[in-house]
Amino acid sequence: MKMTFRWFGEADDTIELSHIRQVPGVTGIVGALTHIPPGEMWPYDEILAYKRKIEEHGLELEVIESVNIHEDIKLGLETRDGYIENYIKTIKNLGKAGVKVICYNFMPVFDWLRTNLAEKLADGSFAMLYDQELLKNKTPVQIVRDMADGSKGFSLPGWEPERLRELQTVLEQYENVDEEKLFNNLEYFLKAVIPVCKSRGVKMAIHPDDPPWSIFGLPRIVTCKENLERLLGLVDEECNGLTLCSGSLGANPDNDIPHMIRYFGKMGRIHFAHVRNLKIIDEGHFHETSHLSSEGSLDVFEIMKAYHDIGFKGYMRPDHGRMIWGEEGRPGYGLYDRALGIAYINGLWEAIGKMKGNQVGV
Repeated sequence: MKMTFRWFGEADDTIELSHIRQVPGVTGIVGALTHIPPGEMWPYDEILAYKRKIEEHGLELEVIESVNIHEDIKLGLETRDGYIENYIKTIKNLGKAGVKVICYNFMPVFDWLRTNLAEKLADGSFAMLYDQELLKNKTPVQIVRDMADGSKGFSLPGWEPERLRELQTVLEQYENVDEEKLFNNLEYFLKAVIPVCKSRGVKMAIHPDDPPWSIFGLPRIVTCKENLERLLGLVDEECNGLTLCSGSLGANPDNDIPHMIRYFGKMGRIHFAHVRNLKIIDEGHFHETSHLSSEGSLDVFEIMKAYHDIGFKGYMRPDHGRMIWGEEGRPGYGLYDRALGIAYINGLWEAIGKMKGNQVGV
């Protein structure tokens, strides 16, 4: 596997590339042109300039997270074709620049959602928390305000202000969109872009819904093994694949993450891996935690063993971390705890490989 680190760019990140370069085992950046609104084309010269800045620090840019999908595509509106055409142009430009994987999601209106971006844990660190009960007495508008208030002035990936300014209108548009229609709209999109990806050597990797259940009655379809299998079958090509996020899917204890890794990994359809842990308090109530298995509800050793068993050679990154040691920055995306996560993941990977080697030699 190739270990990577998400970075939001010089103008929108507290972390320097030179510091990321010092994290053992990191070979590349997972990046994005976050200033370009969903639906607009990414210019080739901007992609190239961004890539060169990363390469100056001895790192690669082969994964983009995310080229966000315009809401009109998810809604299936007549205007979607123009936005899909812009997406295709962006794919071509990214492929020309050497990008191999595009991570994206198909979540209506809201991207990942938490009810507290800075929950203080028993050890004094701060982590993001989700509590379904707290949503019952809040409107979507209040949730958007809460997320903005907790962002510490940083942009939050997937929470584009241009889209959320028209929140009420968008919510009304989704009143006639159920899971089946959303699947149909995803199929329409994939049938347009996957042939281009195939010709340009670019793989699409859809990210699971976070959390993996409906919020405010909105349909969510990237939630479980059965739905992942269905969406891969919409266009049965290798470049139509997955970003398998242990934390997003793992919020539902019915999702067996190691099994899903082996199942979809053997199909060759996991192109990007997000590895993180979380602590499930009860149904619909969890918080982020360190990557260490004993700190959360997921067995990260078994997750890494599953990736090792399938001979995973794709891209991996530590996902959301806590804010520790007084670090200030974008919630979930500090340097220190994610660096600790990388050290833990790499340690497990090396140990599993050596254990297997010893077993062969016995």
